[in-house]
Amino acid sequence: MKRFSSLLIALVACSGLVSPAMAADTIKLGVAGPHSGDLAPYGIPAMKAAQLVVKKVNANGGVLGKQVELLIQDDQCKPEIATNTATKLITQGAQIVLGHICSGATKAAMGIYKDAGIPVMSPSATSTDLTQSGDYPNFFRTIASDDMQAKLAVDFAIEKLGAKRVAVLHDKGDYGKGFAEFARKFLDESGKVEVVLFEGVTPGAMDYSSIIQKVRREKADVLIFGGYHPEASKLVAQMKRKRMKIAFLSDDGVKDASFIKVAGAAAEGAYMTGPRDLSSNPLNAAATAEFKAAYGEDPGAFFHEGYAAALALLNAVEQAGSTEYAAVTKALQTKYVETPVGKIKFDAKGDAEGVGFSVYQVEGGQFKELK
Repeated sequence: MKRFSSLLIALVACSGLVSPAMAADTIKLGVAGPHSGDLAPYGIPAMKAAQLVVKKVNANGGVLGKQVELLIQDDQCKPEIATNTATKLITQGAQIVLGHICSGATKAAMGIYKDAGIPVMSPSATSTDLTQSGDYPNFFRTIASDDMQAKLAVDFAIEKLGAKRVAVLHDKGDYGKGFAEFARKFLDESGKVEVVLFEGVTPGAMDYSSIIQKVRREKADVLIFGGYHPEASKLVAQMKRKRMKIAFLSDDGVKDASFIKVAGAAAEGAYMTGPRDLSSNPLNAAATAEFKAAYGEDPGAFFHEGYAAALALLNAVEQAGSTEYAAVTKALQTKYVETPVGKIKFDAKGDAEGVGFSVYQVEGGQFKELK
């Protein structure tokens, strides 16, 4: 609709106006993710993205003539909490949901949303099962899937790092193990590399020296890790202490400032996949500037994907003319929307068309995209 298109333009140009008071009849947007705990740096940026989008949308008249009301719940990225989070959002009347953040928590909650007929869009849950299993027709995401980033990582390891003997570790979770299993599959299929170790580590453990010693004993030249920054930072720190000169290559769960902050000098030179740098996209740049103006710092991981998800969900409601499940789902799959991650719509499985990954390296305490 033309009115929502003009609203998107206003999102770029409009300064921070104060939203009107909430109307009694509102569009209820649920936001679920980790807002406390070790993985909060992945959930808070998406939550703030939703807050910024809703503030602008409401200042410009809302959606379908109604104000948008945010319902925010913290799941700590834990599946056992995510089910309660989903139930709470449904009880509160959520009609669309932005979340969850971690794949395991997302999977745990999806059946609850499906039974309630609620479309859900994650900015970060990359598990391939979420879209390819066919179990979650109400699921969408603004990020590419594990198989895509695992293939990119493996190709990089072989073609750029000259890998011959690769150790693959993971954190035993849906996300980390899924990425690692795809990496092993693609390494085996290449016929050029030997996978010398495939093993899970215990999340939250204080010491990974025994598994690092296994990596050394197997004479691996590249270590690929599937998981999140708390475990990754410990792994690279212990590799540095043992003066191991092998490459560390991981996923977008590690591409967060917390990894560099915790690992310190040990993070230097590490590689990881992550969403492509789209800072030249006008909406991407505008969203970044908006965040900096509001919070005085750079946005964290999955902020732009969260911003895109909020825009896509609200645009779909506007295009559908209601919050009815079938109409909103059809709009998501047929109507393009301009977002900070590009002009997108979603395929029949729920994946955003046109999004992808790049490989990054830590240089001078910063993530540098490798072209």
